Amino acid sequence: MQLSLLMRGIETLNATGDRDGEVTSVCYDSRQCRKGSLFVAIPGLRADGHRFIAEAVNRGAGFIIHEREIPPPSGVATIRVSDSRRVLGVLGKNFFGDPSSGIHLIAVTGTNGKTTVTYLLEEILRAAACAVGVLGTVNYRYGGKTLPAPNTTPESFEMQRILREMADHGVTHCVTEVSSHAVALRRVDDCAFDLGIFTNLTQDHLDYHGTMENYFQAKKRFFSEVLPAGGKDRPRQIVNADDPWGRRIIREVAGERLTFGLEQPCDVGASPFHLSLDGIEAQLRFGREMISIASPLLGRFNLYNILAAAAAAWALKIPGRFIREGIAALANVPGRLEKVSAAGQPAVFVDYAHTDDALRRVLQNLAAFRAGRIITVFGCGGDRDRGKRPLMGEAATSYSDLTIVTSDNPRTEDPLKIIREVEAGIRAPKFAGPGDSDRQPGQRGYLVIPKREEAIAAAIGLAGSRDIVLIAGKGHEDYQIIGERKFPFDDRLIAREELAKWQAGHTEVPNAESENSS
Repeated sequence: MQLSLLMRGIETLNATGDRDGEVTSVCYDSRQCRKGSLFVAIPGLRADGHRFIAEAVNRGAGFIIHEREIPPPSGVATIRVSDSRRVLGVLGKNFFGDPSSGIHLIAVTGTNGKTTVTYLLEEILRAAACAVGVLGTVNYRYGGKTLPAPNTTPESFEMQRILREMADHGVTHCVTEVSSHAVALRRVDDCAFDLGIFTNLTQDHLDYHGTMENYFQAKKRFFSEVLPAGGKDRPRQIVNADDPWGRRIIREVAGERLTFGLEQPCDVGASPFHLSLDGIEAQLRFGREMISIASPLLGRFNLYNILAAAAAAWALKIPGRFIREGIAALANVPGRLEKVSAAGQPAVFVDYAHTDDALRRVLQNLAAFRAGRIITVFGCGGDRDRGKRPLMGEAATSYSDLTIVTSDNPRTEDPLKIIREVEAGIRAPKFAGPGDSDRQPGQRGYLVIPKREEAIAAAIGLAGSRDIVLIAGKGHEDYQIIGERKFPFDDRLIAREELAKWQAGHTEVPNAESENSS
């Protein structure tokens, strides 16, 4: 593509060299440059792309976009802009021919529930015979392909490339998770969205945003700026009216919207509804229209996720029978309250809950179904929001009979230091070891077992057949990050291995101690 066409809509500060050439590719990683590439130097969170301009040129880059003063490399065209990260999205939109303009693009944003809502919408749209693509935390999937997800939301240029591939594969609807980082880093500014769904907002990512207000403003910016800027006909907001931050969006952001909830007046609600270990049964209300739904998903929080997906489907004019069919079709979401045990065993669930609010909600819902104890295994990620660590400790021990504090992804932090910060929020007594906890069946408390595999083994080994075990924090992840390396690790696989050992050592007679300990 000619550089002049690629630069449409981009304001430049100054430029040097011959800018009439043909651009063969656009790169923001110098290692991907080749002859004729345009290299975009972006000041990143950990590395500054300006430091790699020489490498990009050595690899054949013929064009450089930068925002800091640089000595012009010989034989290369340079273009200085005020914000190279912002420019990257425009380049992607131009390079790939504005692919989102021809796709129904739906964003799901919020602290909790994004992944489940995308899975629900995927099933609803499939039921309506739509060709669906999904971008999210678990993976990217479209056109028969499933790709690993390096980020919840792809980098802006990658986003445009993937949307182009989707369009070329005949995808008609794309559902994407949009993280607060993605909004702040302008990864979706050049996408044309039809709908934006707000699930909820609770404390997370304050290591990046600093305050809850800043975190909210990033989410709000999606609805106030990104959604209306896409140029789609009547883009709509889908907002949780029961969430206090959602009500702020309703008050502070203009535009067409549908609201959903169980408590506040709203457009889409559910009454009556019934929650059990078999799932959810509810009457969904769309204005004056009612449909009966049944879902294998568990808990009140998943009813909110169902309402969010149903409201979005209604906004897209999907008939009620397909909404019902799609909701029923989703048996589980990877690592989202995913049951890994069989009948006669402790009920063992793996969940991605990695905030105090998410952990509290999951445990509150499981408590409604308890017949014995609740045993929770969790840790907190390293190099992430430290403020939520004591809050998660308090949440876990408040709703569990036994809590085992362990490692999550410690990254570059000392796992024991992270655990000590979790313990700062715990008011329950600390047990000396697994045997100690088992000898005090009527007393709530917690254990520290730093190695996650050992913590999972202890939790399942201590559980009786009527107990519930929650393994929280990592969900679908099949790795553990220690230092800067990823090691194979899957909570679900380890739990199944331990359940097999449990089964071998137990008869069908229930564990009387655990049954009487609630």
